[in-house]
Amino acid sequence: MARLLRAATWGLFPWRGYCSQKAKGELCRDFVEALKAVVGGSHVSTATVVREQHGRDESVHRCEPPDAVVWPQNVEQVSRLAALCYRQGVPIIPFGTGTGLEGGVCAVQGGVCINLTHMDRILELNLEDFSVVVEPGVTRKALNLHLRDSGLWFPVARGKGPPVLRLPSPVRRAPDPGADASLCGMAATGASGTNAVRYGTMRDNVLNLEVVLPDGRLLHTAGQGRHFRKSAAGYNLTGLFVGSEGTLGLITATTLRLHPVPEAIVAATCAFPSVQAAVDSTVHILQAAVPVARIEFLDEVMMDACNRYSKLNCSVAPTLFLEFHGSQQALEEQLQRTEEIVQQNGASDFSWAKAAEERSQLWTARHNAWYAALAMRPGCKGYSTDVCVPISRLPEILVQTKEDLNASGLTGSIVGHVGDGNFHCILLVNPDDAEELGRVKAFAEQLGRRALALHGTCTGEHGIGLGKRQLLREEVGAVGVETMRQLKAVLDPQGLMNPGKVL
Repeated sequence: MARLLRAATWGLFPWRGYCSQKAKGELCRDFVEALKAVVGGSHVSTATVVREQHGRDESVHRCEPPDAVVWPQNVEQVSRLAALCYRQGVPIIPFGTGTGLEGGVCAVQGGVCINLTHMDRILELNLEDFSVVVEPGVTRKALNLHLRDSGLWFPVARGKGPPVLRLPSPVRRAPDPGADASLCGMAATGASGTNAVRYGTMRDNVLNLEVVLPDGRLLHTAGQGRHFRKSAAGYNLTGLFVGSEGTLGLITATTLRLHPVPEAIVAATCAFPSVQAAVDSTVHILQAAVPVARIEFLDEVMMDACNRYSKLNCSVAPTLFLEFHGSQQALEEQLQRTEEIVQQNGASDFSWAKAAEERSQLWTARHNAWYAALAMRPGCKGYSTDVCVPISRLPEILVQTKEDLNASGLTGSIVGHVGDGNFHCILLVNPDDAEELGRVKAFAEQLGRRALALHGTCTGEHGIGLGKRQLLREEVGAVGVETMRQLKAVLDPQGLMNPGKVL
């Protein structure tokens, strides 16, 4: 009962400990020295610029910097840091690559940001068991590069397909939300992406997690070293931590399911006379049991932006990008059936790309849709919100959302992983214009509630973070939220793990 009472008071009182007499942003010297004693002086920073870099992600939520940033080098240091903060009542904010879209790294109560990117080892690769164990600093690009000669790959990634033999030269650019996220961060947010319709989301591909609990204890959610495909043993602790957004503990290693690289790959595009026709085609393709690997929707606004940004020459119309994986014979059958379906829905300009270079150009354009959208209104911020509905309700919500967007006067576009019923609205907003920002947030809330009314969810992959806490309550109900609070209170009785998020 005492724990539940403490949980009920989260956010009502400032945290206390070494710094109880200090203002936010000022950690006591003794506490900073204690942090340095754990990780070394060069791996602790209280510099304003560093703290501000760690107090924001790719969302429109304002920067909320932590009081200090630390870079542990191994799980033992993470455990000691957590225990130190726990004893002193100091909030802990896990940090991966900072590509989140719901303010998940904002330090709303100050505290210590634990940047896990220096822990970047691939700890174990089991080729025969199709599994791998990685630390938080390993990104999906780094993992697939490591796997390039193994015949295996990890498919959960936004905008990218299976590896090809000739890798493109790296191009340095600003971070794209989800473009090269930390794999442990992806587990923490329950991420997915363009391949989820065929290979599933992170929830389907995480086999085990190593988690440092708030008090420093080490938990292996499926048992230490285990990487089985299924189990009926006890509660699903792995599932509890996937999607927990850093509010229950620090994920220091994840065991992932790997998949064979397909024998052959073909990508295709087709334009439609309306949003309704494009989305109807998506539903019909899935109902026909065509094993499509990716099926992405881009409205005419996004297609125009992608043409300009990525130098494409596609029709400016609602468009589907598709990809098929399998044997040569299977792909011919899939392409033929898909072409029949889309033509019945009025599709035009149906074309396919078999060469790796052609596929790369197509999916790079889709991958860069965020940049293409930002280029429509230079100097503005992008606000990306997502929802997910049952496939049968997808045509209804997409058509209505398009009408709402046209009527709103906002600058924005629609793009999505429609094979899962998941789509995004990318809205462009001047963050200094309070009235416009208010209209953007109102649009996002209306979209979330429309998805809930259609038996969907307010977020398919971005997470709850700061921005969707009320929608979560509406989605799961009072009993659901209270059950989550009780679980949180047991694992984090002081409410120190990433406070202010989710609940």
